[in-house]
Amino acid sequence: EGKIAGLYDLERTLGKGHFAVVKLARHVFTGQRVAVKVIDKSKLAGEAAGQLLQEVRCMKLVQHPNVVRLYEVIDTHAKLYLILELGDGGDMFDHIMRHEGGLTEAQAKHYFAQIVHAISYCHKLHVVHRDLKPENVVFFQEQGVVKLTDFGFSNRFQPGKMLTTSCGSLAYSAPEILLGDEYDAPAVDIWSLGVILYMLVCGQPPFQEANDSETLTMIMDCRYTIPPHVSAQCADLISRMLQRDPKQRASLEQIEGHPWLQGVDPSPASRCLLPLTSHKRVSQEEHEIILQAMTCGNIADRDTIQEALEADRYNHITATYFLLAERMLRE
Repeated sequence: EGKIAGLYDLERTLGKGHFAVVKLARHVFTGQRVAVKVIDKSKLAGEAAGQLLQEVRCMKLVQHPNVVRLYEVIDTHAKLYLILELGDGGDMFDHIMRHEGGLTEAQAKHYFAQIVHAISYCHKLHVVHRDLKPENVVFFQEQGVVKLTDFGFSNRFQPGKMLTTSCGSLAYSAPEILLGDEYDAPAVDIWSLGVILYMLVCGQPPFQEANDSETLTMIMDCRYTIPPHVSAQCADLISRMLQRDPKQRASLEQIEGHPWLQGVDPSPASRCLLPLTSHKRVSQEEHEIILQAMTCGNIADRDTIQEALEADRYNHITATYFLLAERMLRE
């Protein structure tokens, strides 16, 4: 049980969900650390199985410096393993909880701009996340960036077409999802972005009462209070996202162009080279060294490696290639 097909050594558990456990693991050949989402297929009913395929499909589509990288998919009879980039700094929820009363606005801007950048990219590819919350934003301290993870509720959408599935967590869910209405996909992510920004600067969720029914009422009435330490510009941006009517919510372009976010670098991650989203970003010399190491290590022959890279596979060959390349870049 401690190994996946001899390719990864599984270590401690990092988190648990309904169908899945996330474990820390080590890629045996390169020694690189990764996160592994282990999904128990026996627990998946028809709808959940379909959603899992969506998660994998959306993660393959969304390759962005502020999105956790999917390296490899290993499908066995009983389990499905998603091999993911490992964050070294915990999640944003823990980070917020360590700062009573919220982060400074300068810090909040730095992180929020990156999350907006990632979501903007997802929406351009017609992928809606639907479970945006601080627990699903991971810190990468070595790279100095935050990245979006857990596409377990994500889906493709067609602009102008409504979705119906209700999902996500109560405190972060838009009113239209909680009402069980049809909804415009991008607008539900915008609402959740409003909740995240509020949490970043206030240190707690905007809608969180003693019990769920009270919380629900607050969300439906869009009732929340902004503490006096929050600047007028920041409060204005929050209010533009936390609009009861989805049509009144700010678009991503409006959020990116809002005065509060001006002068912030939305993508410090694109300047650091990790994770590598394409083999084309590796120099010819490095490419040769990696091919050499992989052929000597009996991972595969040169042609097979080249073919797997060209075809954008998510198998052990491409995972080993990218983990080796990233190790070289780190060194």
